[in-house]
Amino acid sequence: MAQLAQRHGQGPASLTDIAEQEDLPRAYLEQLVIGLRDADLVQSTRGAHGGYELTRPPEQIHMGEVLRALEGPIAPMICVTDDPTHNSCARTGYCTVNLMWFRVRDAIASALESMTLADLVPSAARLAAAGLPALTTQPKAST
Repeated sequence: MAQLAQRHGQGPASLTDIAEQEDLPRAYLEQLVIGLRDADLVQSTRGAHGGYELTRPPEQIHMGEVLRALEGPIAPMICVTDDPTHNSCARTGYCTVNLMWFRVRDAIASALESMTLADLVPSAARLAAAGLPALTTQPKAST
C-alpha cells in the first residue's frame, strides 16, 4: 500500500514492480490484493500497462481500514473483537481482564484510525515519484 501511495496519480503499478521494490514474492502480493480489492481500497486494470492503484487519495485511507482488510477485525483477544458477528465469550460478564483487553483494542484502533496511508509515505518521496521537485529548506550558511 505504501508503494501505491508513492505512485498515487501515476496510473496502475504492476505487482512485479512492487515485489521487486519491496523484496517480496509476487505470489504473496497477489494474495494481499484480493482483500484490499474486496475492501475497495485498490482497483485493478488489465492489459500491458495494467496493475493496481488506490481507489482514493492516500490521505483518505486510514490504516485501520488497511489492517482490517488484510488481517480481519482488530482483536488482541478473541473476546474483544470488533466484529459484530462474533459471539461474546461466556466469561465476559465476570472476566477479570476483559476490561483491559477492551482498552488495548480501543487504543490500537484509535492509533490506526489516527493515521492515514499518506502518513507512511514521506511527502518528498511522493513528490519525487510524481516527478516534482522536493520542497526543502536550505540551512543558512554560518558567517
